[in-house]
Amino acid sequence: MRFLILFFFLLSLNTFAQDDIVAREYFKNGEFEKALISYKSLAKKNKNNSSYVIQLIKTHQQLEQYAEAQTLIEDQLAKRAYGPYIIELGYNYALQKDTVNAKLNYDKAIQKIETNANYAYGVGRRFESLSLLDEAITTYKKAMELKPELNFNMQLARIYGEQGNIEKMFNSYINFSEVNESYINNIKREFSTFISENGTNENNVILRKILLKKIQTNPSLIWNEMLSWLFIQQKDYKKAFIQEKAIYKRELASLDRVEELALITYNNKKNNLAKQMFQFIIENTQDIDTKINAHYNNLKIETELATKKEYPELNKKYLNTINEFGRFANTIDLQIAYAHFLAFNENKTKEAISFLKESLKLKLTTFNLAKLKLELGDILVLEEKFNEALIYYTQIQRSLKNSTLSQEARFKVAKTSYFKGDFKWAESQLKILKSSTSQLTANDALDLKLLISDNKLDDSLQVALKSYAKADLLAFQNRKDEAITILGSILKNHKTEAIIPQTLLKQAQLFEDKQEFEKAKDNYEALIKNYKEGILIDDAIFALAEIYADKLALPEKAKELYEIIIFNHADSIYFVEARKKFRALRGDSIN
Repeated sequence: MRFLILFFFLLSLNTFAQDDIVAREYFKNGEFEKALISYKSLAKKNKNNSSYVIQLIKTHQQLEQYAEAQTLIEDQLAKRAYGPYIIELGYNYALQKDTVNAKLNYDKAIQKIETNANYAYGVGRRFESLSLLDEAITTYKKAMELKPELNFNMQLARIYGEQGNIEKMFNSYINFSEVNESYINNIKREFSTFISENGTNENNVILRKILLKKIQTNPSLIWNEMLSWLFIQQKDYKKAFIQEKAIYKRELASLDRVEELALITYNNKKNNLAKQMFQFIIENTQDIDTKINAHYNNLKIETELATKKEYPELNKKYLNTINEFGRFANTIDLQIAYAHFLAFNENKTKEAISFLKESLKLKLTTFNLAKLKLELGDILVLEEKFNEALIYYTQIQRSLKNSTLSQEARFKVAKTSYFKGDFKWAESQLKILKSSTSQLTANDALDLKLLISDNKLDDSLQVALKSYAKADLLAFQNRKDEAITILGSILKNHKTEAIIPQTLLKQAQLFEDKQEFEKAKDNYEALIKNYKEGILIDDAIFALAEIYADKLALPEKAKELYEIIIFNHADSIYFVEARKKFRALRGDSIN
């Protein structure tokens, strides 16, 4: 018996759900006569469900049956003088162009909240749903006056945003965040749709002034944090640093925020400023690991900025820092960086190898040991000791199976085999890496595999491919001029072969490394002009756009090229960045 009762109950629920779906579909598709029949039936069967009454009223209004709608509304009001139904009555008058009675009822609904400020939730929401935004604003503001503990600033901010009243929107969001700090990240996301990377943008100026005023009148750190965030969006890292220092000096807590800003600044190629930030960390932190990491980053930046004349002094700095903190697991990145500097900058490969082999004797985790071996393998490749390098790379693969580092080591095995001219073995390794969990490794593997497979059949002796691999090795060895020369000979002697586009691209990249931007531009233009259907076309377009934007001060030409990627190369890996940069050049908001 119980089973039968349950069965019929579930059956009735299912029927009811289907009737509800049918009614909504009729209404959505504009079949209001059919919707009216359905909603009448649903309202009759579910007398306590006000949503069906509301839908029935809406359906009558769509059919311009205003008298019937009014009767329904008044029936509901007779039971309870509920604010949203009073609004509905006013709206019913508005649909009939009776603005006087419409306003009378809107005002009456707003007055209802004087008896209970909590009514503002339903009243304000109903005004919003009917796009009566001014009335919604009045409702929320009146409720907060009557009951100060209510906070409708989020609703007000949203409405002001819809109205385009940016200053009031910013103020409302900030007033909301003042008592709801956990919403700060959500509010930043809202702000990011209205501000630009251009600090002189009107909305940026408005937000900056509001935050500065807040800092003066109500000195809470959340305003400094938000102002720092605004400066970061504008790429004004120096001003963001001022705010972060102020935050740290008041809290004297973690320097994580300064470290994060320093890394953002470094990644945006503001090396000298990033160096100042890391120095600030060194001078203020008491945490040994934070201090070591800041020294490591500072030395990395100094290495990038240093001229050959400055190498001896920089060498001393590396050694002094390592001696200060000692050779142990926590300084492993610093030790690797020093070995890299010795090999790739000072050309002291034997010293670098000896230094790293000493580090291998330390008590290290498998992961840190693998990092050391990866660098050791790279330096052995630099010396063209390919077989010894392959041993270290293979050891990493065995000790850290399926890890990102293992996949990187496999790629280096393939690259080393390619440098040796063993294209068949290199290709077999690259096939495995196409499905690498590391997107960067997978992309690099695919690029190298295509280079080999596209060119190994073009010439049975693989002369051009071997020359290209030699140039690639020279580039890795930091012998850029020799690499450029070999690439030039490929362009001259193998004009009809498939390797030409890749050669143009590689040579252009080396020209960029040498700051020879006009020569790089010529290569990219040749690639774009002559190989429109090639797989490297988006690489060339994006790279040329970057040169125009960042090196040759030709933003309009850059904008044209970013636009080509947006409209003609939507599947390109550069699509998202091109769209962002195009919008920034056009002065759009960040998102």
